[in-house]
Amino acid sequence: MFTIDDLADRLGGYLPADEIQQVKRAFYYAEQAHDGQRRRSGEPYVTHPLAVANILANMHMDHQSLMAAMLHDVIEDTGVSKQALSEQFGSSVAELVDGVSKLTQITFEDKAVAQAENFQKMVLAMSRDIRVIIVKLADRLHNMRTLGALRPDKKRRIARETLEIYARVAARLGINTIRIELEDLSFQAIHPMRAERIKRAVASARGNRRSAMRQIQSSLQQSLDDEQLTGTVIGRQKHLLSIYKKMRDQQKPFAEIMDVFGFRIITEDVASCYRILGVVHNLYKPVPGRFKDYIAIPKANGYQSLHTTLFGQRGMPIEVQIRTREMEAMANNGIAAHWLYKAGQTAHPIAEGSHARARAWVKGLLEMQRHAGDSLEFIEHVKNDLFPDDIYVFTPKGDIMELPQGATVIDFAYSVHTDIGNNCIACRIDRHLAPLSTRLESGQTLEIITAPGARPNLAWLNFVSTAKARSAIRHALKHQQQSEAIMLGRRLLNKALASFETSLEELDESVFEQAFKELDVASLDALLESLGLGNRMAHVAARRLADVAQGAHLDQGRLQSSDKAVVISGSEGMVLSFARCCHPLPGDPVMGHLSVGKGLVVHRSECRNLAELRNDPDKLFALEWSEEIDEDFPVALRIEIESRRGLVAELAGLVTDADANIERIGIEERDARLSTVNLTLSVKGRVHLARIMKRIRNLPSVSKITRIAN
Repeated sequence: MFTIDDLADRLGGYLPADEIQQVKRAFYYAEQAHDGQRRRSGEPYVTHPLAVANILANMHMDHQSLMAAMLHDVIEDTGVSKQALSEQFGSSVAELVDGVSKLTQITFEDKAVAQAENFQKMVLAMSRDIRVIIVKLADRLHNMRTLGALRPDKKRRIARETLEIYARVAARLGINTIRIELEDLSFQAIHPMRAERIKRAVASARGNRRSAMRQIQSSLQQSLDDEQLTGTVIGRQKHLLSIYKKMRDQQKPFAEIMDVFGFRIITEDVASCYRILGVVHNLYKPVPGRFKDYIAIPKANGYQSLHTTLFGQRGMPIEVQIRTREMEAMANNGIAAHWLYKAGQTAHPIAEGSHARARAWVKGLLEMQRHAGDSLEFIEHVKNDLFPDDIYVFTPKGDIMELPQGATVIDFAYSVHTDIGNNCIACRIDRHLAPLSTRLESGQTLEIITAPGARPNLAWLNFVSTAKARSAIRHALKHQQQSEAIMLGRRLLNKALASFETSLEELDESVFEQAFKELDVASLDALLESLGLGNRMAHVAARRLADVAQGAHLDQGRLQSSDKAVVISGSEGMVLSFARCCHPLPGDPVMGHLSVGKGLVVHRSECRNLAELRNDPDKLFALEWSEEIDEDFPVALRIEIESRRGLVAELAGLVTDADANIERIGIEERDARLSTVNLTLSVKGRVHLARIMKRIRNLPSVSKITRIAN
């Protein structure tokens, strides 16, 4: 059994004696705290923190991380407080332990909510010290290694959580040794039979192709030696989940996937990487379009390497990765390499760059967290953003921006800055104007055009792909809807108060305070927002305010509907909508009703759908159009017309000449001679519509034209 002395011997390779002593002291403290506790497997509980510390020792993590690993369950599972740990081992170790500890103080009915809350807490702890996540990943890895003692359903739940969150976080931080093992262990827990079959097939295939692997490896090594280049050629094995995903997603048989031979060449410096690339391209012909230079443009997690695919003997594909020793350490340990180099007291630029990128990522997570409505929404954003295939685009100044595959102009705008995304109105890609929904490709140069008063559009949520953009758009729309609801609520309440011969401006502060208690609202803005969204009736709030103001309950009969109509302009935004049943236009007599959550819905006065509301005048509002309207409104027309060629083109020409747009067109054949055309147009108002209908009516083939009312 692995002991603390075994660990101390291993730590002697890179830590000073006094720091090793502190790690041992943390172990003995944990052993005493967990005395009498056992794991499901029956082993003493302290074997778990010792194993977690051993995983971190493999990554050459610092002594404080190792101490936190020893103590990471002490706060949760024993009576020891964070304060006690701080006094014993210092505040840094206590903060690390607290960050890794699970949320056990709060009981959640839903495990998904519990996990989301745990992850949120971890993000906050990561923002203070990113070592929290490295200790947590090591903790999760050992738990996955010892899943055997759990029920199958619990195994699957933990494995899915590991695959969706922890393996992706490990990938995002570049810790590939942990990521690969987490993925394979999760795959074996979720699909044990599939994993076992693939494992047996891999073992069999490796035996059959051992001689081919040796032959390719020796030819690559010989080519490097002939050119006097220092480099070590290593055979690379695919892991189980990677093989399974390729079989499933690419619909390829196992034999075809195992036909690809993978090698890694480790060398001394960057210049040698490019020289070795030339040598292997001379030895075997490269496959066009399969070369990737991650040294010039590293991945988001700091990964650097040259990737190329070659045609081997008899056309077999050979995948080769070429990198330096430092890049190899980064590829395996990711951000943990930062502490590996710190331990050697030599800061390496690759490790430092990875640490800076990781901190930038955590900063982005915190911004997302502030914008998310709740922990579940936040964790969905994180899942979507954790594992992208990246593309690289340029700002006008030549800076490289990294985005996931499928990202659009809007995603790019929000990745530059939230304000640029919110105020974005247009974009130039390689100096040419392009739609905001354009999917980006590597190598493009983007310039975002903004306007101070511009606001995000709800339709953007249909095509954005990054979590940051989606989160920021939702936050801005929520804020926009709130401010528009407050404005509408103010107008509705003032209209209702006019029945009591008063207004909001005339009421005293003390009236509001008492009325808010009775109406159970926190502030005037909260009341107005509720009115604007249709969640409360304006006349009820007005009556309560008037009652309080006059110090006595008014006679119900006193409440009359005000003659003064609410003026609308069509530009009120998200809290005012126009009914699709009757398509009201400026110039039409209109009425409105409040719909819960939607705000004010405008109908034509004669609309049949208002009939059931007419008996309840409190729900209906008299509306009138503003004199200054500069909006387009949809309207539906039905045209009975003689069937002939060029009919649609002729109608489109007439509509365009009249400064209107066709939104939708549909043609139904009534018989061999006549057709019915259903046309939806965007027009300025009733007068504009009359002009268009007159033009269409004058066509010789038109027998009838009507505006569709319902």
